[in-house]
Amino acid sequence: MSAIISFEGVSKRFGTTTVLDGFDFAVERGEKVAIIGPSGSGKSTILRTIMGLEDVDAGRVLVDGETLWDPKDRLTKATASRKHLHHMRAKVGMVFQSFNLFPNLTATENVAAGPRHVLGLSKLNATEKAVKLLAQVGLSDQANKYPSTLSGGQQQRVAIARAMALEPQIMLFDEATSALDPEKVGEVLDVMRSLSRERDLTIVVVTHQIGVARALADRICFMEGGRILEQATPAILLEHPQNQRTAAFLRAVHLT
Repeated sequence: MSAIISFEGVSKRFGTTTVLDGFDFAVERGEKVAIIGPSGSGKSTILRTIMGLEDVDAGRVLVDGETLWDPKDRLTKATASRKHLHHMRAKVGMVFQSFNLFPNLTATENVAAGPRHVLGLSKLNATEKAVKLLAQVGLSDQANKYPSTLSGGQQQRVAIARAMALEPQIMLFDEATSALDPEKVGEVLDVMRSLSRERDLTIVVVTHQIGVARALADRICFMEGGRILEQATPAILLEHPQNQRTAAFLRAVHLT
């Protein structure tokens, strides 16, 4: 395997607050990684950086072997150009805690919007693609319904299908199950696991729900202060943490 995401000594500040501090992080192609840690530890900033929504102050970020951010590179302005960011973002899909569906569009129309306006597909081809994706996430019977008539779990599955419609290599999930009722979390997790298997996706999940990290990830990273303090398989990190701060965090969320 080779790394599809790589952070090399990355620092990021918002004002006087350092959110990533000499951050090193790599995700192998096809790997499923969960990032946990207290609020303000830099978790969501990682996803926003991969998505091209935040730049960096130092270090280098590569996605699929291409430079996304590198402040020292003379070509920084070129790599941060709108054209380059559009090219890089095409590799990545992101699903947020809030579903962000268009309320005036049906489930099918929500999923078809990206292929039509970004990939340039015809309305017919985009609709056919949307119908297939909704079937993949188990929503064929909800295809013509509007978001307001769908449950939270159904809306999030539409959001996942919409992100998948642009055929990304990487899927990012930022607290994607936190707004759901507990019984709906499982159905969204099932979709995430199924898509990962079928599409050989690389997945990075930021979550406060340790059960989600346990169920989905090949590797869990515990962050604090803009750095990864510990990383291991779910069985090792959640049951036998080696770092005292990791153990204290897990005790606080009633896991140990």
